[in-house]
Amino acid sequence: MKIVSQEEIDGHTNATIRGAAEGVLLSAAVAIPGSLLLNRRWASYRALPLPLKVMGTVIVIAPCLSIQAERRGLEFDRAHWTGAGKWELDREAAEEEARWNALTTKEKIGDWATRHQYSIILGSWVLSMAVAGGIISRDRHQTIPQKIVQVRMWAQGLTIGVLIGAGILTHSQRQAALQQRSRSVDHSWQTFLAEQAREKEEERRVHLNASNPSYPQ
Repeated sequence: MKIVSQEEIDGHTNATIRGAAEGVLLSAAVAIPGSLLLNRRWASYRALPLPLKVMGTVIVIAPCLSIQAERRGLEFDRAHWTGAGKWELDREAAEEEARWNALTTKEKIGDWATRHQYSIILGSWVLSMAVAGGIISRDRHQTIPQKIVQVRMWAQGLTIGVLIGAGILTHSQRQAALQQRSRSVDHSWQTFLAEQAREKEEERRVHLNASNPSYPQ
């Protein structure tokens, strides 16, 4: 097991903090001007209480902060992997790229939707809220609380439809994965052990070369 140095811990912390700062700045650059624009052009939005407007901005910024921070931390970890672990990750990445290139366009869309289903669900909820809000806000016969309830109901209905579609897609993807798994056996552990043995052999040769320059390469 590799012992993590204090320098690596500090580097990971700095990378995570940098990612969090990037997430805050990028999301705030979208959320704050968007809120100001809505406040200027949409009377229903202007009528909302300030804490609710702030909460809407935070709902956009907070996920971006955590996602980008985690992404930068993972990038730092991958950049500092060495030895058999790095070889195994590179091998898996090459296999994944080959698998992706072998998929049809329809299969690529389904695969992408499965891996990003939570982002799609959240995005569909936000989009449905925006569309429903734009339509219902034109109704002059409803009060603002009534409009908010209507927007929420429309958004919930559309989101439920997306959830059902995501469930069907996930089920089909799992069935395909089970069929693929039944046809093939995972031998990655054997590859990992072989790579570990090769790494130890290289370390032994380096050690012998350092102690005995006449040792054959």
